[in-house]
Amino acid sequence: MIAPGALDPDRPVLIAGPTASGKSALALEIADRDGGVIVNADALQVYDCWKVLTARPSAADEARAPHALYGHVPCDRAWSVGDWLRDVAALLRDAQARPIVVGGTGLYFTALTEGLAEIPPVPAAIRAEADARLAAEGAAPLLAELARADPRTHARIDRRNPARVQRAWEVLRSTGRGLADWQGETGPPLLPLSRTQPFVLEVDRDRLNARIARRFRTMLEAGALDEVRARLPRWNPALPSARAIGATELVAHLRGEMTLEEAETAACQATRNYAKRQRTWFRSRMSGWTRLEALA
Repeated sequence: MIAPGALDPDRPVLIAGPTASGKSALALEIADRDGGVIVNADALQVYDCWKVLTARPSAADEARAPHALYGHVPCDRAWSVGDWLRDVAALLRDAQARPIVVGGTGLYFTALTEGLAEIPPVPAAIRAEADARLAAEGAAPLLAELARADPRTHARIDRRNPARVQRAWEVLRSTGRGLADWQGETGPPLLPLSRTQPFVLEVDRDRLNARIARRFRTMLEAGALDEVRARLPRWNPALPSARAIGATELVAHLRGEMTLEEAETAACQATRNYAKRQRTWFRSRMSGWTRLEALA
């Protein structure tokens, strides 16, 4: 996919792309050939409870090349882009090998290459209020409040992403200032795009949908249902880790609310919806990145 010798060995590599597009395989190919440490940029692969369900690298993959920031966060802990950026900063300071940053969370890459506003932490009481409202009412009421009180942020965020809506509402509620205002004070980036070799994988929609279906079937065969069953006694849909695609659907199956076939169908549809949002982000926010056609 990337010809031998095409990469500068002294510059970090960034690999973004929709879920199931083959990002991790490309990162491993580069690490095998040119060396480097593979750094996770996926917001769900950080959690220790989801190895199968989030398609984290296998033990065999991890034996082939160093990997960092995978499965190191407890499942009941909130984790933010700021937390991730601090971990990456430490890695860059201590790096013994070139980082190959790979994942599908566009916000992580944007924060890394464009900077992140220093927004005060959201108090636990406000976070709990937002979690409860989102669970009971969905994102629409929070979004409506944003439209009235903070139209600038309302116009900028991904309004179809409940996590982004909740974050914007929490910031406004806790600081009295809109997220867009805070972002206007963003400091310098940790890793400017000009210092990197950035790539976005692109896959034809029909081919990606087929890959999504195959991968979820493989996850089930590899023990995804057992992984979710282990979390069931402590399942809390308000936790950020509960946003792992497939978790909600498999919990519903384990509670007798849908068949396994129905859960699989629903999870694949949710994954396709997520991939669509990812592609939208990559087009609108990462236009300066090199596009690569993913291999079959």
